Amino acid sequence: MGGHTRRGVPAAATGRALGRRSFLAAAGIGITALAACGRAEATTAGAVTTATYIPKSYDDLYPGIQTFMDTLAARSGGRLTCDMYNAGTLLGAEQLLPGLLLGVADVMFQTSSYVSSSFPILGAMELPFGAEDYAKQRRAIDPDGPLFALVNEQLAAQGVRLLGGMPCTFEYLWTVGRPILRPEDVRGLRIRVAGEIEGETVKALGGAPVFMGSSEVFEALERGTIDGLMSYLGTVVSRDLQEIVRYGTRAHFGAYTVDAYCRSDWYAGLDPELRAALDEAGRALYRDGTEVMVGVHEGDYLAQVLEGGVEIVEPTGADLEAFRAAVEPVYGRWEHLIGDQAVADRAVALINEA
Repeated sequence: MGGHTRRGVPAAATGRALGRRSFLAAAGIGITALAACGRAEATTAGAVTTATYIPKSYDDLYPGIQTFMDTLAARSGGRLTCDMYNAGTLLGAEQLLPGLLLGVADVMFQTSSYVSSSFPILGAMELPFGAEDYAKQRRAIDPDGPLFALVNEQLAAQGVRLLGGMPCTFEYLWTVGRPILRPEDVRGLRIRVAGEIEGETVKALGGAPVFMGSSEVFEALERGTIDGLMSYLGTVVSRDLQEIVRYGTRAHFGAYTVDAYCRSDWYAGLDPELRAALDEAGRALYRDGTEVMVGVHEGDYLAQVLEGGVEIVEPTGADLEAFRAAVEPVYGRWEHLIGDQAVADRAVALINEA
């Protein structure tokens, strides 16, 4: 594929990202200097260094990111404008969080699955069968709702603030060789995942989770390195995976959000008017970005998947209940990561009450 991967994403943006420790060790003084330069520029010119691994080819997600940036500029009267580095051109998927904490970026857009191991409270939205339907999942993460406040209470201790996010439509299981109709069909399969909760779900079903970035999945499926993946609809179409997967099992195997984050000290140091502009941009990301994403999925992406020859199967009745029972241990694993039963119970209850 030469210097570019599928959909025109630069190769430099799609290689396997460094782990957090490796990134911090490799970055050294150079990245510290870059961070200082970025902060100085933001102070004098109003430029907000903004980063994401998400490329513009994600027609479902990137409009929401653009809406955030446009809203921030408008609501701040031009005092805060985003200097965007997308498609991993500044920080790869696994580098975004340490890069944010070091000040390389002021705002990052990241999927919760990449950071929920560092911020376990985010895993509440990723739990399999965690909400009765997508509408409930969507209501639960309203920036003006109680779950959002609880999440920021937990993140504050780690120096990060959630500004707003889009709840992606539920993750399905996509396979090449055979459909997954019941839990035992997953046994022995190598399934690509992007986060810890997804990995625990695959293990609970008897499969072997394989962690890799979405840019690597097409080649891995083509070579037989993996047998399938757990993902939402957007990854399938944006990475052209409908050309190679043959089956999709529709059930709430997982979910994640695409969120805007900043450092809490950076946020606190801004004028109240600028903080209000950031908050409103987060609301626009949640409200308008989610609306666009759902419309793209229902009006375009699902049709592309079906036209690609992918067969969608949907377990019901006893088979669906068997999936629910099989993934129950995932909740215990997540509660262990939280380390506070009261917080875990509160998060789950707020989703159920949404």
